Amino acid sequence: MYIYNQYDQQLVDERVAQYRGQTERYLAGEISDDQFLPLRLQNGLYIQRLAPMLRVAIPYGTFNSQQMRKLAHISRHYDKGYGHFSTRQNIQLNWPQLEEVPDILAELAEVQMHAIQTSGNCIRNTTTDQFAGAAADELEDPRPYCEIVRKWSTFHPEFAFLPRKFKIAFCASKADRAAIQMHDIGIEVVHNASGETGFRILVGGGLGRTPVIGTEIIEFLPKQHLITYLEAILRVYNQLGRRDNKYKARIKILVRAMGIDAFRDKVEQQWALLKDGPSTLTEEEFERSKSYFHSPEYIEVDDSDADLKLQQQALQDPGFGNWLKRNVDAHQAPGYAIVTLSLKTTGYAPGDISDVQMEAVADMAEQFSFGEIRASHQQNLVLAHVRKEQLFALWEQAKTFGFATPNINYLTDMICCPGGDFCALANAKSLPVADAIQRKFDDIDYMYDLGEIDLNISGCMNACGHHHIGHIGILGVDKKGKEFYQISLGGSQDRDASLGKILGPSFSQAEVPDVIEKILNTYISLRIDGESFLDTYRRAGLAPYKESVYAK
Repeated sequence: MYIYNQYDQQLVDERVAQYRGQTERYLAGEISDDQFLPLRLQNGLYIQRLAPMLRVAIPYGTFNSQQMRKLAHISRHYDKGYGHFSTRQNIQLNWPQLEEVPDILAELAEVQMHAIQTSGNCIRNTTTDQFAGAAADELEDPRPYCEIVRKWSTFHPEFAFLPRKFKIAFCASKADRAAIQMHDIGIEVVHNASGETGFRILVGGGLGRTPVIGTEIIEFLPKQHLITYLEAILRVYNQLGRRDNKYKARIKILVRAMGIDAFRDKVEQQWALLKDGPSTLTEEEFERSKSYFHSPEYIEVDDSDADLKLQQQALQDPGFGNWLKRNVDAHQAPGYAIVTLSLKTTGYAPGDISDVQMEAVADMAEQFSFGEIRASHQQNLVLAHVRKEQLFALWEQAKTFGFATPNINYLTDMICCPGGDFCALANAKSLPVADAIQRKFDDIDYMYDLGEIDLNISGCMNACGHHHIGHIGILGVDKKGKEFYQISLGGSQDRDASLGKILGPSFSQAEVPDVIEKILNTYISLRIDGESFLDTYRRAGLAPYKESVYAK
């Protein structure tokens, strides 16, 4: 992972001091609410329903055990002893005191962390595959390119006040674990016929009030032009994006209004001014960035022997076998595996983690995964480099601290935003709905029989819970001051990306678990030859689900 140099550290320290002065002046009444608003947003601070919320950046989802321990300390000392991992691979603190936020930022700076550009109308945290640098299906590690984009975008004076927030994601694997088609800019690392690295660029994707799947703007961009081409896109958006209506200000609206061909022409015009200029990347810059992401010092392991021992352990302990099958993925290095630590235990809010659990993850990372931790788009944590012979010991520790629920990619591994319990924008609560569904379907054999299902919950149309791309999506809506929930089916974030279709009229909170049960029963009655939920839906369509749910 990237390590700060003296200039990085100085920049972050000076930002902390600057914000401390701004906060002191605000509390003294020398700065108005309107003046303080952009200042606090630039430092990751929102004012939520009950208290401020601080969003801490975790660039491309990679951090270390020292940083996790600092987060544990901060959550204990300044908050209520827990944090919440978001779909942007960041962590949120829900209860900081306004006057203490500068102290929190100062402590974060001690371990090379910050909250810069985690909010506001700027380029947000660049995200990628949580398995990057370890995945068996990976073309190459995308994080060096993420780091280049992070450096370029942080404090970029031209893009500090965009028409609206802007999100960029990278993918370099066969499976899209970063949902690149749902971002303002999605970047796929590709190789051309000559084996040269470049990028396939998508533009205009996004969820929210107007969900859109991104459109390809260039099939192969030579890697040295990455920054100049992104800058051309941002310039067009900054100049032409709407500023009169925040609901129509995202780049997806501009691309749809202009059409991709006209938008591409504008980008090409801007790119002609930038191409081969000072921002053109050199091979030296690529190598420098890659040097921060070298592979750990793997021990040579007999992979076949390790697999045989795992099979024996799985037979002896079916609980371990279930976890091994659902929470462990293939690694590119022989004898190693990727482990997902589930933050989706029944009875706990999806994505939440206590200070005690943070300390436990830090310990496990040091013992089993070279001190490295990943935050996933699905609100879980990942230990990306675990020796197969240590998986059983890791599983036993994970069980102790509530990380071993064997449900990754299954029904209860749901994405869920904080909703109306915290967020001032939410129309309805998300967490009680998630809890009710977890409890109703807390039967592991039934869950496995259903197969892999993505269930995503959002408390409002901002879609922080990504309900549009859940196989089953749940959206909180307001009906005459009361909380109701709209159900959609058929969404997907993978290569075969699709947006869910609304089932019909919304339901009360109490009805939602039973509605989900009817949907699942319909799926079971319709599926053939072990079809997945999504495949069955795509074959059968919405009608049979609608009929079963709304039947009198």
